[in-house]
Amino acid sequence: MIVYGRNPVREAIRGPRTVTRVWATANARREPWLAQLSRITSGASADELERICGSAEHQGVCAEVSPFRYAAQDELLALPEPMIVALDQVQDPHNLGAIARSAECAGASGLVVPERRSAEVTPAVCKASAGAVEHLPIAKVRNLADFLTSAKRAGVWCYGADQSGAADYATVDFSGPLVLVLGSEGRGLRPRVAGACDVLVSIPVRGMIESLNVSAAAAVLIFAAARDRQGNLHGA
Repeated sequence: MIVYGRNPVREAIRGPRTVTRVWATANARREPWLAQLSRITSGASADELERICGSAEHQGVCAEVSPFRYAAQDELLALPEPMIVALDQVQDPHNLGAIARSAECAGASGLVVPERRSAEVTPAVCKASAGAVEHLPIAKVRNLADFLTSAKRAGVWCYGADQSGAADYATVDFSGPLVLVLGSEGRGLRPRVAGACDVLVSIPVRGMIESLNVSAAAAVLIFAAARDRQGNLHGA
């Protein structure tokens, strides 16, 4: 896989994947974090980088890395007090990347996506996440509703985001093990996935637009959960 952009390449170097080659422009090669890779770093023009990575958004650097390793759902559910974000057929790579970035920054345990009709971890997702996918466990599951059922059996509470949900997110106590479930762009949660959730929560909006983008809604809920969990840790 070829990842591109300064943050994605830097985080790939810091993360578990193997970096086999780096291409960088003369300006980018001045970055101190590239010094340790001098033996595998090649000089290249901006046009050459665009040809290599297939994007003009390379910011002067791209790298060849080993394939992304997905986690197993059991690994996530076995974690103590997990905070997991699950996405129901979110297909826009930029949304997946943005949500992964919020989840990693907030200290989430991992991210779950369905095997079908969902964005995967691609170079575009790596770029949109600013490299967060290199540090955030991401699992693929065959059936998201079944995963939520397994999560509940493991004692994990499942909160689904739904604009018509009865519970205002600001009144919900998100402390404890949980899964935050968000639906696809436009369609929201599928009925069976919504039905597998313990509670449906809404984010009140006060403007003329009826709802938030899924990545913005995810950020609101993720950091609300992180706040409650941090307070619970201090209380303990």
